[in-house]
Amino acid sequence: MKIRVGFGFDVHQLKEGHPFIMGGVALDHHSGAYGHSDADVLLHAICDALLGAANLRDIGHHFSNKDERWRGISSIILLQECVKLLDQKGWTIGNIDAMICLEAPRVNPHVPTMKENIARAIGISEEDISIKATTNESMGFIGREEGVVAYAVCLIEKI
Repeated sequence: MKIRVGFGFDVHQLKEGHPFIMGGVALDHHSGAYGHSDADVLLHAICDALLGAANLRDIGHHFSNKDERWRGISSIILLQECVKLLDQKGWTIGNIDAMICLEAPRVNPHVPTMKENIARAIGISEEDISIKATTNESMGFIGREEGVVAYAVCLIEKI
């Protein structure tokens, strides 16, 4: 058996009146992440971790923000496409561990639904997905609620 780990990172600017999608869940907040797709930083970080572990470059390579096919698309679909790319190379997902960093809104009440969305999209158990959240203690662009960041690591296996 061969195993690899991958690391993913994503950041998006927050803009007033924009929807805030995180882990496929619409969060109630006065501002939301702005981007070419639905700007779901959690799913983008997970995509990059999976693609990196499989040596398949990054999310921007596969889903360019210059390609209109991806404008406004749900990042759940992007995640499913990444899993297809891994499947084609014979990789299966062992586990995912992710961290979201933002001041508001509170994410923890939504973590079970996020895990359910991700597990359903990629075909692994919710037990194999960890999602945590923290603040930036009111420091920097995150502390000023100008942006949101997510980090993810994953383990993939090939038998």
